[in-house]
Amino acid sequence: MSRLVVGCRLLGLDGLRYCPRMATKLSDSQIAAELARTPGWTRAGDKLQRTFQFDDFVGAFGFMASVALVAERMNHHPEWFNVYRTVRVELATHDAGGITALDFELARAMTGLAHH
Repeated sequence: MSRLVVGCRLLGLDGLRYCPRMATKLSDSQIAAELARTPGWTRAGDKLQRTFQFDDFVGAFGFMASVALVAERMNHHPEWFNVYRTVRVELATHDAGGITALDFELARAMTGLAHH
C-alpha cells in the first residue's frame, strides 16, 4: 500500500525534506512516561523546561546555533532565553495546545547536542 505525502517542502540543498505531521497533545500519563525517558527535563504546566549550563558564552551560543538547525528541520522551535553561559528552554506545541511527541523529540535532540 502506498502512502500519499502532501505538503512537503525542501529544506535546503542537502535534499532534506520537511513533511508536516499533525501533533497531538499528550495525556498526563503519557507525559509522565516520556519524562521518565528524558533525563534533566521537567514539566511546567503545559510546557517542558530545562536549563543548560555551558563553560562560557561561546559554548552556549554554539549549542543554540546547533539546536536552531535541528529545530528548523523539524519546523518546531523552542522558546529560550540566554544569559552568558546559561540557556533556559521551554518546549510546547502551540498548535496542539500543550506538550506533544515533537517536544520530547526536540528535547532529546537538545540534550544530545548539549553533551557534545
